Amino acid sequence: MLDAYLKSPLKSPLKSPIVRGWLGDAAGLYLTGAMAGTRWTIEADALLATLRAGTPCIIAFWHECLPAMPILWRTAGRITSGPTGYVLASRHRDGQLIARTMRRFGVEAIAGSTSHGGPAGLRELARLITAGNPVGLTPDGPRGPRRRAAPGVAQLAALTGAPVFCAAAATARAITLKSWDAMRVPLPFGHGALIAGAPVLVPRHGWEAAHSDIEAQLTATLERALILCR
Repeated sequence: MLDAYLKSPLKSPLKSPIVRGWLGDAAGLYLTGAMAGTRWTIEADALLATLRAGTPCIIAFWHECLPAMPILWRTAGRITSGPTGYVLASRHRDGQLIARTMRRFGVEAIAGSTSHGGPAGLRELARLITAGNPVGLTPDGPRGPRRRAAPGVAQLAALTGAPVFCAAAATARAITLKSWDAMRVPLPFGHGALIAGAPVLVPRHGWEAAHSDIEAQLTATLERALILCR
């Protein structure tokens, strides 16, 4: 998403981990304000109940939802002081920015993706799930194609037995970036929606069949969030 920007000779200061840290903190502060200034409709009872109970789970959402998804952790933070949440973030510089931003919401990042550096990242996520933590993944990240899921979510669910919740968050007022995922950056003072479907249970040896169902549910969930927020 940000690679072309970061590789530009004019943007060389952004190669600095210190500068990326400042930008991540600034993004976290902005999103906190944008969420506070948004009127939210939340349809995620099963997911929030799972987080409230401290039960490990896998939260999947399309990459374009990433800037609005902290509303889940903000909402969950009001109902539970349970285990730390984790997300799988790209090893690239934009992933490092995302990791710093998510840390503002009490969510830690694991380096990797469902397509690049994925095996090591998925093994670490499996360990964290076994230890009782919820984890989040964007199965079409970090490079797409848009709304096409890599198999990592279904494979991780089959390996761990953790339920998969297909989720989405969107706001009526947003800036749509000219990126591969058409990422929407929330703007305040409008309506927003957080949606999560019923849990999907993946058999130990049946991840292939579950994969297409998860992909379809991710798209349907996002479409509902976009309708409700408007």
